[in-house]
Amino acid sequence: MNQIIIDDIVQISLAAKDFIEKTKGLLNFAFYGEMGAGKTTFIKALCKELGAKDAATSPSFSIVNEYTCENNFKIFHFDFYRINNIEEAFDIGVEEHFYSDSFCFIEWPEKILSILPDDVLQVHINVLSSTKREIIF
Repeated sequence: MNQIIIDDIVQISLAAKDFIEKTKGLLNFAFYGEMGAGKTTFIKALCKELGAKDAATSPSFSIVNEYTCENNFKIFHFDFYRINNIEEAFDIGVEEHFYSDSFCFIEWPEKILSILPDDVLQVHINVLSSTKREIIF
């Protein structure tokens, strides 16, 4: 188990770099945390550190956003908060994305537990204070 502490938002880039280094070789990440814990904010920092050409945004309404990076690999950012059933995940081709050799960052994975890939890394973001977060993976 690894832990990263972010004392303040200004440290998020360093935390993202550290996370990427510690998880080299992994592609599928399931992010757990209460509403407002900072899942999207941390994923945005990860996308930036991975070289996404466009700024990452929340996929709350689209369910999935796709980003292309400088070396042409892809990042898929999912937010399953608003889905009502597993069929909605299948409708957007989620399994195809999970096994595409692209990064997959998954928010609200508890909505699709039965179809998460076996190699998914669980990432828990805990709120320690109004500015401090703990990332455990």
